[in-house]
Amino acid sequence: MPLIAHSNLPTFDRLKREGSSILLPTKADHQDIRELHIGLLNMMPDSALLATERQFFRLVGESNQIAQFYIHPFTFNEIPRSANTREYIKKYYEPFENLQKTGLDALIITGANVSQPDLAAEPFWKPLIKVIDWAYENVTSTLCSCLASHAVLQLRHNIKRKRLPEKKWGVYQHEVLNPEHPLVKNINTRLDVPHSRFNEITREQFEQAKLPILIESTTAGVHLAVSEDLFRIVYFQGHPEYDTISLLKEYKREVALFHQDKYNSHYPVYPEHYFCPQTQAILNEHQHCVMSAKRDHTSLPHFPDKIITPSLHNTWHDTAEAVLNNWIGKVYQLTNQNRTLPYMSDIDPSDPLKLK
Repeated sequence: MPLIAHSNLPTFDRLKREGSSILLPTKADHQDIRELHIGLLNMMPDSALLATERQFFRLVGESNQIAQFYIHPFTFNEIPRSANTREYIKKYYEPFENLQKTGLDALIITGANVSQPDLAAEPFWKPLIKVIDWAYENVTSTLCSCLASHAVLQLRHNIKRKRLPEKKWGVYQHEVLNPEHPLVKNINTRLDVPHSRFNEITREQFEQAKLPILIESTTAGVHLAVSEDLFRIVYFQGHPEYDTISLLKEYKREVALFHQDKYNSHYPVYPEHYFCPQTQAILNEHQHCVMSAKRDHTSLPHFPDKIITPSLHNTWHDTAEAVLNNWIGKVYQLTNQNRTLPYMSDIDPSDPLKLK
């Protein structure tokens, strides 16, 4: 069903050009279809703010639920921003205080760039606590992406993420562990999910907090878990919202940082299971050029985007769309029944999240 363009946010025009169904509020008013209002707390840095915004808008808009979707983006003033990004946020994003007054049916919290070992030392920590505490009591379900999952687990369960020996990134095969749970019902039991992180919450930590694990990889770890009541909080460690070229753009940024001596001492490694052998050969040649330019203090060689992009494959989007559709469907069901929180006593044990 359609996204409602209830503001002048440029993302609506971008998605409409891509073929997404976008309605103006005046046309939506003439349709007798349930509205769902979803908040998007976008904590990503300037370089990824717009891409992340589009990715989640697109996923929500692809849901086949019978509803009209109003997505309300907001962020924190405490996150360092450029003047241009602050102007964009002021023009198109909504104050959290306004959303508290009008209410939300669901909430999505993105990841964020961090600079401190302890998340509690980050500038977004205190305002994030405020949002999480409010959402837990007032929103049907909160979906947390990667870093947001780590922050919520630290806040609600005093579980701190663990540093990995090296960056875990690439596209990894996963398995569904509980196919009867509504979030993963009728999706592929084996599926791909992109990951990109230096830290993780381990299976043992999820189990310690008594949080059910729904999707896991033997190499990338837990991807999807849920809160004790099975739905109020949804934890993603991977990035199913990623575009086909997201990992390529990230690799390109890291190569540029290496050239500027702002990266690790070693050359960035490839994201795993993402580039084909031919692409790796092209990038190996490019690496030699970058190393020579760095040694000779010359400008960064042109990155071969146009040659590489056609060889990339997206093996995760359909499943990501299905999981988001299941999530929105359950939110829709519960809000239609005027139920804001699915307590364990209300759930039929033979069918998780089916209300008695």
